[in-house]
Amino acid sequence: MLFPTFVFGAFFFVVFVVNWLTRPHPAAWRPLMLAASIVFYGWWSWRFVFLLLVTIVINWVVGHYAVMSSDQGRRWWVGLGVAANLTILGIFKYWDFFAVEMSNLLERFGISNALPVLEYTLPVGISFYTFQAMSYIIDIGRGNVREMAPLDFAVYLSFFPQLVAGPIVRASEMAPQLAARPDPRHVPTAEAFGLILNGLFKKVVISSFLASEIVDGVFADPGAHSGPEVVLAVYAYAVQIYADFSGYTDIAIGVALLLGFRFPQNFDNPYRALTLQDFWRRWHMTLSRWLRDYLYVPLGGNRQGRANTYRNLMIVMLLGGLWHGSTWNFVIWGGIHGVVLAVERLVREQRERSGAPPILPGGWGEVVRWLVTFHVVCLAWVFFRSESLSAAVEMLGALANFDNYAGTATPLVIAVTFGALAFQFMPADWFEVLRDGFASLGWVAQGAVVGVSLVAIDVLGPTGVAPFIYFQF
Repeated sequence: MLFPTFVFGAFFFVVFVVNWLTRPHPAAWRPLMLAASIVFYGWWSWRFVFLLLVTIVINWVVGHYAVMSSDQGRRWWVGLGVAANLTILGIFKYWDFFAVEMSNLLERFGISNALPVLEYTLPVGISFYTFQAMSYIIDIGRGNVREMAPLDFAVYLSFFPQLVAGPIVRASEMAPQLAARPDPRHVPTAEAFGLILNGLFKKVVISSFLASEIVDGVFADPGAHSGPEVVLAVYAYAVQIYADFSGYTDIAIGVALLLGFRFPQNFDNPYRALTLQDFWRRWHMTLSRWLRDYLYVPLGGNRQGRANTYRNLMIVMLLGGLWHGSTWNFVIWGGIHGVVLAVERLVREQRERSGAPPILPGGWGEVVRWLVTFHVVCLAWVFFRSESLSAAVEMLGALANFDNYAGTATPLVIAVTFGALAFQFMPADWFEVLRDGFASLGWVAQGAVVGVSLVAIDVLGPTGVAPFIYFQF
């Protein structure tokens, strides 16, 4: 199986070529990086390269004229830019969902004029780069960032390591690094290679193994499996999606480091969270902060009374669900998170006002809070993973099935699932210790470690590896 070797080699080849060609000619870095990113994106589908370029042009022009305008004109330009991005996202991601649902509604009233279904292929990464574009426009309007040069902005929006699946990097985080282009000969290679190898292991070995051994089969036909197998499959999917998405993020951050750029952290052991609020501080952190700063706070946040706070939480989480996909399953997934976040806040505020003591003594309270939080997250994952609402209901119904044991709950599947969950509770500095040890090795020894690790990932990974889950968003 050559998947990890190919991915690692392709990323490293681009990094090597860009750094080698531009070292004697620093000014050539930006156009070469833009060209490499376009080729990278076009390798999936050249049809949507034009859409990416149009998005770059529209947002730079809007940002330019927003900077040049008065306060009132700036607000107008910002509104236009946000509307343009939402229109692009709406047409390619949400139009068919809206058209089908509206047609179904009209048929109930005897109206047969159905809206056209476009059946577009969803452009990979469109949710990520449109959110980055909107953050630039909004921050321009707020005065939080300066206007970027056209080529800098094009590189920022198309930067290949995180173009297709994040993390969501803001212009305020990327622009200063573009302006002060670091010397590619002095980058934290030990940290970068550690992140890349860690990401490949999580994706190719952990995520792909659980998908092929239990998750895909149980979610495809839950009725053919016993309740304990269904429970294990839900736990396994929680691990799978974390290993898949955080694995890609690790690779993206590592590749960016090889080019001299540091991306924000996107995951922080989310399954050790004791509350759902804490979970969202640890899961897809760049999206959580984006929703907070550009949606929750402008809606009023928690500054306009309790009822409006709960309303804002629901709006943010429902729209966060829709960001992931245009089906009712994603809306329900966001709704579950919104309701529980509101309940958590209500209970916490009431207990703080009454001065109530902890419900359980010692560490037992934390254990119960962790169990409740983890299982709320897992319940929501059922709707996130299922192909339809009826499939999710069937999955939940199969929890009570104590017949039809299919043999998918093997000792290895159980060990990988619960071992990965236990790994979330490792000390925070474990990676730093490994990184420092790797950095202390000579370049020959480092190369040997990288080579052996890639071979081990190839051997341990299953035959055939599914695409990254978040490529579809």
